[in-house]
Amino acid sequence: MSHKRTMTSLARASATVGDCDRLVSDISRLLEQARRGAARSVNAILTATYWQIGRRIVEHEQGGRVTSEYGEKLLERLSVDLTARHGRGFSRPNVARMRAFYAAWEIVSTPSRQFEARAKCSALSSESATAVVPVVSGETENVQTPSAKLIPAAFPLSWSHYVRLMALDKPHARLFYESEAIRGGWSVRQLDRQISTQFFERTAHSKRRTAMLARGQQARPDDMVSVEDDVRNPYLLEFLNLKDEYSESELEEALVRHLETFLMELGAGFTFVARQKRIRVGDEWYRVDLLLYHRRLRCLVAIDLKIGRFTHADAGQMNLYLNYLRERMMEPGENDPVGIILCSARDDAVVHYATGGINAKVFASRYLTELPDTETLRKEIVATQHALESRAAVKG
Repeated sequence: MSHKRTMTSLARASATVGDCDRLVSDISRLLEQARRGAARSVNAILTATYWQIGRRIVEHEQGGRVTSEYGEKLLERLSVDLTARHGRGFSRPNVARMRAFYAAWEIVSTPSRQFEARAKCSALSSESATAVVPVVSGETENVQTPSAKLIPAAFPLSWSHYVRLMALDKPHARLFYESEAIRGGWSVRQLDRQISTQFFERTAHSKRRTAMLARGQQARPDDMVSVEDDVRNPYLLEFLNLKDEYSESELEEALVRHLETFLMELGAGFTFVARQKRIRVGDEWYRVDLLLYHRRLRCLVAIDLKIGRFTHADAGQMNLYLNYLRERMMEPGENDPVGIILCSARDDAVVHYATGGINAKVFASRYLTELPDTETLRKEIVATQHALESRAAVKG
């Protein structure tokens, strides 16, 4: 009897664990759906708001009977004033995108009183039109300007989608990609891939367009976007004025935080500027792990950490960072920024200095006497990584 009771207790315990696992899975799915839904809702409001901002800019320009010079000055003034009042998200390029967004899309009323957005695509040739799936259906007569509270329903794609679409010069290609993205629920990555591989041109010249369109709707593994990516979309974080400081892994975050402390303790003149500094170059977002300022050298120091071996791509990306810092963040009287690339393989590390536009002789004679030497940094990376891994193993 004792043995039978024990087996019964184990069966009940196993069933309880199984029920709990199912409950956790159900709750996880619920949370993922809710987070995606929240991101979609905020994105719809963001996109509609930017369209409205673009409309007000255009109406203001038209009311003043403006010249192009006035329009450019207006964008600059708006960028400065809106940033001062509302924070990030109102750089001059982004304000210009809002104006361009209104100029390229119109909102129309359908018979069911639902508002939809249509790319302004006039004079489509019959050849190109055959390759285009219409964005919306319904009559366009008696178009009315919708009220602000109804506009979010007009934009089924995210602002990131529309930013990518605005980069297209051909209106009919823009219409095609928008239609296919809506029809297939494309992620921004999938849209970017299709544009990069000239899906529109290939479809327009194909004799089997239906098959081409069907294949185009098939997503690839690298097209998928995680819930975290949805929620942490830089445009959403800007719109909500939320901080976007996060790391891709706990190990990377711990290394960056430790190296920040280590560099400060060297007493070499470093001061803290930002961690996980997001920068936007064109329509792409990048993240500088650590941004410091060197008081003696009077320059910004960008530090990028890579979990893996050093590649030429790492140097190219750092060069992009330095060009951005030189153009956008360097103050008058400061010297050109310097980059430090820290590559941490499992049992070794590489430290690479990127000098940007600094004369090599000047860098060798002055900068390297002030900045920590590569061997010191290399040893610190390896020691720290081993310590963190050992600590994680003990906890495990």
